Amino acid sequence: MSLLNFRKPKEETTTPVNPQVEAFLKDYSIEVMPRTAEKVDDFRDLLPAGTRVYIAHIEGTPIDDMVATAKRLAADGYNVMPHFPARIIKDRATLADWIARYQGEANVKQALLLAGGVTTPHGDFSDSMQLMETGLFDKAGFTRLHVAGHPEGNRDIDTDGKRLKVDAALRWKNDFQSRTDAKMAIATQFAFEAQPIIEWADSLKYAGITLPIHIGIAGPAKLQTLIKFAIACGVGPSLKVLQKRAMDVTKLLLPYEPNDVIAELAAHKAENPDFNITNVHFFPLGGIKTNANWAIAHGGASAVPASHLKDRS
Repeated sequence: MSLLNFRKPKEETTTPVNPQVEAFLKDYSIEVMPRTAEKVDDFRDLLPAGTRVYIAHIEGTPIDDMVATAKRLAADGYNVMPHFPARIIKDRATLADWIARYQGEANVKQALLLAGGVTTPHGDFSDSMQLMETGLFDKAGFTRLHVAGHPEGNRDIDTDGKRLKVDAALRWKNDFQSRTDAKMAIATQFAFEAQPIIEWADSLKYAGITLPIHIGIAGPAKLQTLIKFAIACGVGPSLKVLQKRAMDVTKLLLPYEPNDVIAELAAHKAENPDFNITNVHFFPLGGIKTNANWAIAHGGASAVPASHLKDRS
């Protein structure tokens, strides 16, 4: 090869990882749906080995698709946590069947229990507490149950904008953990501003709710996409963070990244080790690969993507 044609490779420049953010992202989880999971060739190229992967069950998704996705992820070495939305589960027999299929085909032992996004229940259940009271998860040997949390409230439950009903439900679930062997945590809706999240988490602690919090964070995405999802999901005051960004022409076309909210929460956690937010849960609204790559770039690959471990002893 002619030396005249040789070009020195361009040196890559990387931003140093913030150690507080890296620590905060340890053991993060991520949410997928069967249709979004189908777009990923190999999760092991993206997610650290052992990552908890939630599978969202949207109304109309066949249980066959849910179980097949759980089976695939479990085979790749991930901790699978499917959603059990109470309002789309017809009856106790249906719930028992879902539990048996997840266990029998994918060895699932974790579940996120929630009311679900539909207004009118399809059958006997209307909230996650009724699912817990069946005793079926305990009987099947489920070792971990997560429940939903709403840092900015939930107007579908508390129509007056306050948090009386959702907080009462969390107290009930906190008591459930105290009287059972269930290992539990709160997995929250996403929000975009750190200070209201911190205040909400502190308020639960002061109220005697000891369940650890896995804070929902929207992954990198187009601004328009985030605003659409935020409105649809009932995100409250922190929506103004996106609206303010949308008014800045210089940022309007740039993708949103959760750098600020993560950095502020990570700094608070570093200064307050007993802070009850223990984990980050990502909603990959801009795509699973985009979210996973953002996490890797910010230290979330401390556990190394599973594919990198294939040939190691």
